[in-house]
Amino acid sequence: MTPLYLDEHLLVLDKPAGLLAVPGRGPDKQDCLSTRAQALWPDALIVHRLDMATSGLLVMARGLAMQRALSMAFEKRRVHKRYQAVVAGELADAQGEIDLPLMIDWLNRPRSIVHHQHGKPSLTRWHRLDAPPWQPDAPAHRPVITSRVELEPVTGRTHQLRVHLQAIGHPIVGDPLYATSEQQGWSGRLLLHACELSLPHPVGGQTLTFHSPCPF
Repeated sequence: MTPLYLDEHLLVLDKPAGLLAVPGRGPDKQDCLSTRAQALWPDALIVHRLDMATSGLLVMARGLAMQRALSMAFEKRRVHKRYQAVVAGELADAQGEIDLPLMIDWLNRPRSIVHHQHGKPSLTRWHRLDAPPWQPDAPAHRPVITSRVELEPVTGRTHQLRVHLQAIGHPIVGDPLYATSEQQGWSGRLLLHACELSLPHPVGGQTLTFHSPCPF
C-alpha cells in the first residue's frame, strides 16, 4: 500500500472499489483499508469513510490528537471533496443543486431515503462534465444514455450523492441499492469516484489538495 501523502500527522490513501473503509460485521468483513493501513502505520485512525462500492481519496489521522483535529475540520466544513460519477439519462441543465433532507431507511437498511419531516438537511452541488458519454463495455439491448457529472457534497449524509441523484431521476450507474436492475447491469461496479480532496493541515494549517484520476 503506497499512500498518496504521508507525514507524522496524517496519510492520504486511494481506496479501490469493493474494499471496505472500516471493518464490517463478521469474520469475512475484517479486511478493509483501515486495517491494511494500521498494519503499516499502527497509529493510523479513521476520520471519514467511503462506501465500499465507491473508489477514491480517503484521509486518515495519525494519533488521537490528529484524529480530533481532522474530525473538527470535517465538522466545520473546512474539508472539501469532489466526486465524479456516471448517471443514467441525459441531464438537461449544465449545473444545479439538490437540496433534499435525508434519513436512514430503518426498515430497509443500509438504504437512505428522502424524508421531508424527519430527514436531516442535505445539499449536493453538481455540474455536467463536457466529456464523452460513458458506454458499457458489453453492448446493451438498446442504446445506453448516460451523463458524466462532478459532484460536491456540502453536507455528508449516508449515501447522500447516491440518494440525491436517484431523487432527481438520474441514479448512478451500477448502484446496487438505488439504480434500476437494468442500470445496475450496465456496469460491474458503482460508477462513483472521490477524485479531489482539499483540507487544512492539522498542524501547519496550509491547504493540502489531492487528486485521483477517475478510473472509468
